[in-house]
Amino acid sequence: METATADIHCRIVNQEFHQPDGTPGRLPAAGELGRQYGLSRQAMNRVIDNLKSEGLVRTRAGSRGAMVQDWQPLVFLPQGEFDSREESPQADIYTRLVQSVHRKGTSRMDRVGVMPAQEPVRSRLGLRVGEFVAFRLRTNIVDGMPVHTDDSYVPLRLVEGSDWLLDDNVERGTNTVLAELGHELVRSVDELTPRTTRPEENTRLALGEGNSLPAIELLSTGYDRDGRPVQVTAFTLPRHRNTVVYERTKPAHQPQDTE
Repeated sequence: METATADIHCRIVNQEFHQPDGTPGRLPAAGELGRQYGLSRQAMNRVIDNLKSEGLVRTRAGSRGAMVQDWQPLVFLPQGEFDSREESPQADIYTRLVQSVHRKGTSRMDRVGVMPAQEPVRSRLGLRVGEFVAFRLRTNIVDGMPVHTDDSYVPLRLVEGSDWLLDDNVERGTNTVLAELGHELVRSVDELTPRTTRPEENTRLALGEGNSLPAIELLSTGYDRDGRPVQVTAFTLPRHRNTVVYERTKPAHQPQDTE
């Protein structure tokens, strides 16, 4: 079934099932697809359920064939973290990132707590073995679809007793809380690693049990004005739900190349 799921996934992404005018079409009925892949109707229905959990198709009782979902991956712009806040000064970073690409975004807070720092967070924050971090695990949702995990870690000593540890979304944003505590984030180092989703991520992102889908891990270490590492944020971005875009600008004072 995994082979059939992966193959149909690719066919959907390549728009094989779209109409001539470019609009989404339907998959063949489960029995017909089963004959193509040498699977029973019951097994093919499980494949379709997997595709539904990935957000690639939807079904309706009485309809023949699953409908291809017209989902556009979120264009994720990490550089937007440091953009001006004049238009929405009270919105958190994620809200502003989603608004910038004209999508509707919400967040679900999965867990807030404290734990001993583990790798890769510990080394990036320069913490001792056994030193504690505060963490916020949330899942970001765009147009009703959970698109990526968004987990932040900071040294507990910096935020203990502050709103950073509120067991809910912080309306003004946790980076604003850090700034209020004297640790405004002004620079980040981003590391991107291709990998596949893990079981706990599949659960949080409603990707279905047993699936292991291509994803990008974005590990962002944020520094304050004194050059101290203050926060590590780890995103898991399934490939079919996200596109990561970076913008680079040549400094104005840099001379033009002459060759």
